[in-house]
Amino acid sequence: MPVVDAHQHFWNLETGSYPWLTPEAGPIHRTFEPAELIPQLAAAGVDRTVLVQSMDSYADTDAMLAQADAHPFIGAVVGWVPLDRPDEAAAALERYRRHPRFAGVRHLIHDEPDPDWVVRDAVIEGLGLLAAAGLPFDVVAVLPRHLEHVPVLAERVPGLRMVIDHLAKPPIAEKGWEPWASALARAAECPGVYAKVSGLNTAAGDAETWTGEDLRPYVEHAIEVFGAERLMFGSDWPVAVLAGDYAKVWRETGVALAGLPGDARAAVLGGTATRFYGIREIES
Repeated sequence: MPVVDAHQHFWNLETGSYPWLTPEAGPIHRTFEPAELIPQLAAAGVDRTVLVQSMDSYADTDAMLAQADAHPFIGAVVGWVPLDRPDEAAAALERYRRHPRFAGVRHLIHDEPDPDWVVRDAVIEGLGLLAAAGLPFDVVAVLPRHLEHVPVLAERVPGLRMVIDHLAKPPIAEKGWEPWASALARAAECPGVYAKVSGLNTAAGDAETWTGEDLRPYVEHAIEVFGAERLMFGSDWPVAVLAGDYAKVWRETGVALAGLPGDARAAVLGGTATRFYGIREIES
């Protein structure tokens, strides 16, 4: 079973437009491309990655698919289509689905002024296109309200598979628990909903002092409500640079998962993502 990083990004500030990525972002306000990640994957023993959109644009999706063509370690691409414009989304999906590694869709819902954007009627229609195509939806759940929408989406869009990015950013730095824990448990009651053990370091506070022990209660809660077969590891690189580096995220995630038996650990570290995104074997 390959080891899979189910959530990483690339961006090029010279060729792409990322309005959210301003100088205030500090160390991630620069270009990040495959050559920088490859040795870090090798050091961690990661075989494949899922490359996830960084902007709601065709240009970003096209760039990711081109990178997948050039780099076999990219096992799947989660791109973007305009879900709130269903006719346009349908045409875009018809085009993108021709690429063998186009494996899902995400929208930066946390950047939408309307916190209820994802449950608008037009968006529901767009999500129905994903369900019909067998493509999953990555849910960016930054606000508690975003996480609360997940069961609503499961009911309104039957057959839609979803994965909650970054365990919906639990309040690790504050050692908080509710309403996050209950909302995650409600989302997990929907059998088509999965979650990523990713992006937790940037929720954990100080870049120098956080450890896997800080993450462990939140990861164990996710394991309890989802089971390992619906969880997948992700580095969230290069956003992870804001609170450590790839090596630390990999090492300390291992600490947080230390209590799992071997088969369950293998699921989180690759098996779940391989099934969920339909990642194929590396071409020889």
